[in-house]
Formats: sequence, structure tokens, C-alpha cells
Amino acid sequence: MLVRAGLVSLVALAATACASNTDAPVQNTVAASGSDTEMLQIDGFSDAIHHWQNRYGEAYPRYDLSQVKEIADNILLMQRDHGGWIQNQDPMRILTDADVERYTSDKGEAFGSFDNRNIYTQIAYLIGAYERVGDERYKAAALKGLDYLLEHQIDGCGGWPHSVNGDQRYFPLLTIADEVTSGPQVLLRSISERDWPFGRLSDDVVASATAALKAGDACVLRLQVRQGDQLAGWAGQYDPVTLEPAMGRTFELPSIAVDESVSMLRYLMSIDGPSDDVIASVEGGVSWLKQNAIHGTRLEEFDLPEPIKFRYHTSGFDRRLVTDPDAPLLWGRFYDVTDNSVVLANRDSVRVEDYQQIDIERRTGYNWYGVWPNELLEVDYPAWQCRTYGKSC
Repeated sequence: MLVRAGLVSLVALAATACASNTDAPVQNTVAASGSDTEMLQIDGFSDAIHHWQNRYGEAYPRYDLSQVKEIADNILLMQRDHGGWIQNQDPMRILTDADVERYTSDKGEAFGSFDNRNIYTQIAYLIGAYERVGDERYKAAALKGLDYLLEHQIDGCGGWPHSVNGDQRYFPLLTIADEVTSGPQVLLRSISERDWPFGRLSDDVVASATAALKAGDACVLRLQVRQGDQLAGWAGQYDPVTLEPAMGRTFELPSIAVDESVSMLRYLMSIDGPSDDVIASVEGGVSWLKQNAIHGTRLEEFDLPEPIKFRYHTSGFDRRLVTDPDAPLLWGRFYDVTDNSVVLANRDSVRVEDYQQIDIERRTGYNWYGVWPNELLEVDYPAWQCRTYGKSC
């Protein structure tokens, strides 16, 4: 299926990633299904649900996909008065009276977050629910959420912050990680092209979305790291004023982020009739990924004698790099913006040279090496070339 920048973006990949990966990357997925006859899906919430269940477990009652009204009512309840939402909630939970009271009492809180595929996902689901059920509350809440999203698009470039009105140093940064910027772009493109379920939105709403989309696309191209005359990948975060790559969490040093670059390339590849600048961006990013693949090294997991409990996770395994001439291509998660060396660091923000110098808590609780570009290079990019250059494939 040809996937445009619409509402059926890589749903299966999202579910697979969340089920199998500690960091659970989900690519450009929003919540609504792609037609007015299919079941309304919640795949866009996979990352949020993954994080919720990591913290609270899976043993709680949940609604069925068919219970659209109940799920949409949960999303309404979780929406804050400013129009946004906090991240990492499961909208399929059957809430207790205490849950309802807590969400109600928190509605006036100022914090909101675009992290982990948040806000644009709720907007899409609510509009889909409105089309299914006809409840005007869902449309009103979706438009309020859209206003929040547009309000917090960063002036001067067009991306989005990690979170709003929070206390972490990295919250105001222009963020590429976790589809914080590409996710809203997918939503805005779907609105601007009046894809289902956005076909009945007003001309004013579509015009506002289209203007924000244009600014966001220009920002994405502007943020791509350049090494001399070559385009490379994207950082996970940028200073919103200087637009220089910035540190995310304390162990995420300024660098080119491979997983995030793959996500951004997928977004750009999803644009129908791409401009010359978009084509150059894709070709440059793909070339950079190919050049920086690691050959002859395999990431190996091995069991520990006993599980170790850390603050944020428990691990029964450790990881190491081993030499293997037959290993598939591997990539570091982060690369130096100047010399393309792999960037590794502990929670103290001190860069280290060797993977085994990473504390076991971070080795097992974070994916420093992975195969994120494989499907992009082997499947998505050749298909994009066929579409873009009119090849017979």
C-alpha cells in the first residue's frame, strides 16, 4: 500500500515496535483509520500505552476497539482546559471513580506534552469518533486540541517543543525525537488534503493547518545537519533560537540521531509530488545512513545470573558488541555531527569511547545500537525512488 502523509501511516510497524523494544519507537502514526468504513483504530496510542503498562502493568480492564464512545469520552476527560494532554496515558482503560476524580481535578494544570506521539494522536481519534458517533463534543475537543498544537508551534522555524510548562531543561527544545515534530506534520498534511476523517472541517481550519504545515516542512529541511556540502541526518533536539543540535536527557548528547533521522526520512518520503529540496533531503539522508552503517559487528544479549532492578526498569540480561563477519548492518543511535563517530554517554553526560563503559543500567535500559534504517533502506527507499522518478519497479 502506498502510504501518504495521512492517517494510516505505518500502523503495523508501530504495534511491532512497542511490543519488542525498550525504547519502543513508533513511526509517524496517528490514531484514526484511513477510511470511513473501517474500525477506528488506536494504533497511534501504542507508544503511550506501552509506557503506561511499563509503569503500571497490564492487569487492568480495558475497552474494546468497538467501544468508540467510551474511548473518546476518556480522551475528553483526560484533556486539560488549555486544550492539550499529558503523555503516556491509556485511553482504553476502564476508569475507576478515583481515576475520574483525578483527571477532573487535574484539568486546570498548565502542563502539556507532545512527547511519545501525543496530542496529534488524540486530535485524530476525536475527529474520527465525531465522524463515527456524531457527538459534537468530540469535534469541539479536537479543534481545541488543534488550537493548542498550532499555538505551540515554535516561532522562527516551525517545529514543536517536547513539552509545555514543565520543569525539565529539555522540555522547551525543538524536538525531533518521538515524532514530536513529524507527527503534527502528518496530521496537518492530512487536514490540508482533507483526508478522512477531516473532510468536513471548515475552510478556515484547513487554511490554518496548511500554513502551519508549510512552516513545519521548511523547518524540517532547515534542521537537517550539513557536513560540508553533504546533507546528513537530524538531531533529536535543537535549541529553538540558534537551531543548533542540543542535549536531550543527560545521556543524550548533541548529535545526529539515527532513529529520529529514519522517522524524518519516512515522513519526507510520504509526501506526494516532493519538491527538489525534499528529494535532495531524502537522497542526502539515505546516503549518510549507508555511509555510517557498521559492518562486521553484532549486538548480543546474554542472560544475567539474576535480574537486576533499576529505578526505571528491571533487566535479566546484559548486552555486548561482538565481532561477526556475517552480522547484518548495525548503526549507533547517535553520531558526532562533525566526524560521524558513535556518541555514547552515561547519565553524568560524560562521553565514553567504548560500549562497555556505559553503565549496565543504561546498556539494558536504552538502545545504543540498532537496525532502525534497515527497512527504510531495503523497502521504503526503493519504493520511494520508483514513485518519485517514475521508474518501472
